[in-house]
Amino acid sequence: MSGGLLALLDDVVALTKVAAATLDDAIGQAAKAGSKTAGIVIDDAAVTPRYVVGLAAERELPIIGKIALGSLKNKLLFLLPAAIALSVFAPWLLTPILMVGGLYLAFEGYEKVHEMMSGHDAAAEKAKAVLSSATDPQVIENEKIAGAIRTDLVLSAEIMAIALASITEPDLFTKSLVLAVVAVMVTAGVYGAVALIVKADDFGVYLAQKESAIARGIGHALVRGMPPFLKFLSLVGTFAMLWVGGGILIHGLAEFGHAGPEHFLQNISASIASSVPIVGGALAWLASATGAAIVGLIAGWLTALLVWGGSKLFKAA
Repeated sequence: MSGGLLALLDDVVALTKVAAATLDDAIGQAAKAGSKTAGIVIDDAAVTPRYVVGLAAERELPIIGKIALGSLKNKLLFLLPAAIALSVFAPWLLTPILMVGGLYLAFEGYEKVHEMMSGHDAAAEKAKAVLSSATDPQVIENEKIAGAIRTDLVLSAEIMAIALASITEPDLFTKSLVLAVVAVMVTAGVYGAVALIVKADDFGVYLAQKESAIARGIGHALVRGMPPFLKFLSLVGTFAMLWVGGGILIHGLAEFGHAGPEHFLQNISASIASSVPIVGGALAWLASATGAAIVGLIAGWLTALLVWGGSKLFKAA
């Protein structure tokens, strides 16, 4: 009897060790996969604050919470099962899907650059036109939340696809666990950062009313600094979209046997890293990211030409 109990305890201990090792491996792979989605995560954090602009301050955090919940549902209920089904039934489709997503990111990045250069924000004007027709604050809030969740779906799909491509473990349980960890980790990181960003000016106003000169100085700095910081974050998000989109396209071409662009950027990065002391690694990364962003900008421009030309033909027909 005691021998059977000891054997059972040994089995429990062994299973616990296996489960712990699997969880540890999954968390490690999730961190690795999450780091590869950094560009899209930055853009997601840069885009989301605009959805609470113009709304009451007390509604900002509840709205961000609803968008975060919708984002998590997108990832866990729709995209994770789709990613697992893709890895089982059609793994060869992953690279083409990633490249389509890369083209979308490049197109979006090019549109943002075009809007910056022309001073014309079509998306913002369209959103204003839609919301100006509504007078009920709840309708306006629901429209903004729905729009944010729709935008998040595309970015989340790209995040999950990149994460899936970076997972090395073949078994479905580990893949599912890694994707779930990535989904929770990215969602918490993005919308936690967004919550801090949108409430920073309110915190600045609070500090500016304190008696302490230091607190007032910090408060005034926060209030004055948030508008330029948001503009800077938007620029970083645009660069990230072009960099990630271009990088996906370059790697996808290499997967299909056209490795010239990838080798070219690797050679430039290696030359910079070996020739510049101390900061060579950072400059090499910047050169590689800039090269990928240029490829993304060109790809986005070509995609925009096709989209605009197709739209004109469709209207003419």
